[in-house]
Amino acid sequence: MIAAVQFKNFRALRAAKVRLTPFNLLVGPNGSGKTSLIQALLRLRTLAALPGARAGDLPHPRTGGPEIVFSFAPPFERITVRAACAHDEMVCDTLVVDHGGRPEDEADWQRLRARILTVRGFLFDHYAMAVPVKREERRELASNAGNLAALLADWRERHPAALAALEAEFARIVPEFGGLDFQTVGERVELLGRVNGERVPADSLSQGTLYLLAVLALAFAPEPPAVVCLEEADRGVHPRMLREVRDALYRLSYPQDFGLTRAPVQVITTTHSPYLLDLFRDHPEEVVLANKHGRTANFERLSERPDLRELLGEASLGDLWFSGILGGTPDEA
Repeated sequence: MIAAVQFKNFRALRAAKVRLTPFNLLVGPNGSGKTSLIQALLRLRTLAALPGARAGDLPHPRTGGPEIVFSFAPPFERITVRAACAHDEMVCDTLVVDHGGRPEDEADWQRLRARILTVRGFLFDHYAMAVPVKREERRELASNAGNLAALLADWRERHPAALAALEAEFARIVPEFGGLDFQTVGERVELLGRVNGERVPADSLSQGTLYLLAVLALAFAPEPPAVVCLEEADRGVHPRMLREVRDALYRLSYPQDFGLTRAPVQVITTTHSPYLLDLFRDHPEEVVLANKHGRTANFERLSERPDLRELLGEASLGDLWFSGILGGTPDEA
């Protein structure tokens, strides 16, 4: 959906552009712009929700101030959206939509706007996932997955096929897992896992188990968002399980490969794990290196490196990145 994002004088991203594909894995040191990219997409969603976010009816961006420019893939390639920011670089509060000006272009913007409003960002918190939650907190997965119990309990009532598919996939990955149960505690619902024949409350499940359940909740969602931004996809997950995390996210971006007929979900995710990066050796076009040079940062598609084939003949992708040969690593002191 989103073809590219260009940053002008925005934090460390003074003049940076990143091209986006259906699946995007961002690697790089702290402060290299990975989180700034995700925050920019979430800010786009926020501004698009405002009543004033209509083509032809918005002020021009502030001259010389920070700016984020979004371009889109077909059928929305005629539309460009600019988020103009205050000079303190922290608040983008003006949205300018540029298109051809025809009635059909305005209609295209409204369709695109509806999809932008579904952009979601996630940074999972296993402590929040383990706490019983009110049942009404169940429409979609919360940004920290803290409503996982209520969401999956709701699936049992309204989307039993989706829950059954999630449970079957989790049992395939973790054979000792026998399914999910839900227990009402006052006005709240608690998640329990059936492990080796015993009912185990969520606060006794491992961090990695809860994170994997949350990833599967995204992957098997009956009505997924148009764009999913997930920070630290490898968080809490054993390296041997990272392929399962990748494949669950692939289910979002490439539904046809899993026998699904729904629209693809664009995924932007980050990692600091060389083990996860290793899994993309055959798909370098899905990897974005975030490079930091002093106080500035930029983005580079791994597939655009002319020496990539030669480098991959010498070492694993994770080792090449960890060693600093590929870039996207902290500067040496």
